[in-house]
Amino acid sequence: MDFLDVPLRTKGERSYGITSIADFGTPVGVLEAYLRDYHAYIDIAKIGIGSAYVTPNLQEKINLYKNYKVIPYCGGTLFEKCYVQEKLEEYTECLKKLGIEWIEISNGTVDIPLHKRLSLIKKLKKDFNVIAEVGSKDQDKEMPLSEWEHEMNLLLAAGCRYVITEGRDSGTAGIYNSKGNVNTELIDRISKSIDVNKLIFEAPTPKQQMFFINQFGTNVNLGNVKINDVLVLEAQRKGLRSETFFMGEKIWNLP
Repeated sequence: MDFLDVPLRTKGERSYGITSIADFGTPVGVLEAYLRDYHAYIDIAKIGIGSAYVTPNLQEKINLYKNYKVIPYCGGTLFEKCYVQEKLEEYTECLKKLGIEWIEISNGTVDIPLHKRLSLIKKLKKDFNVIAEVGSKDQDKEMPLSEWEHEMNLLLAAGCRYVITEGRDSGTAGIYNSKGNVNTELIDRISKSIDVNKLIFEAPTPKQQMFFINQFGTNVNLGNVKINDVLVLEAQRKGLRSETFFMGEKIWNLP
């Protein structure tokens, strides 16, 4: 179908309007079926938490993503595990052998000092496209608004391609409260001082996705999307769901 006036989406190798899925163990056969139909709606695939370390046929999965022009990378928890065990050199060599060109630097579980993360970004950006994550996975740990803003600006200045706002796969931490509600004061503040096209908002639930679409438009970057939600998300982005229906819509004089 191609006859409705719907919001225009970025296409091809997008620099914004990104949909980043979270792969928490999708079997290769199932993944291939999803990618065959929906690869045009997927830009990045995070092999979630540290699951890449125990994923059977990992190379086959990575190759499959790349064959469909989807960027694969490993979750930040694996980076943090390697950091704690002082195995970052082994980790980066493994990524190179696997053909993974993106790396996430996070501190959602381990408190890695900001100056250390900035140093790692400057070093790793020579060989990888770096994504950094801001925020804690601990629901009880709150960062001051000024600290979110400060970290994000410094991480981008150090050479990150994007900064991810922590939300967990549950959507109950970081930029959300324990009930999954968005910290609107935080989002309002960071959006006034940071280019939102450089931010990936983790939004695992349709309700959270619709908030960001209505707030920033059809081409907002969204992460931690479930692969089975990809098609519905694309419909949401194009105003084809009740909650986003009037986004960019004319006011029609209906009978």
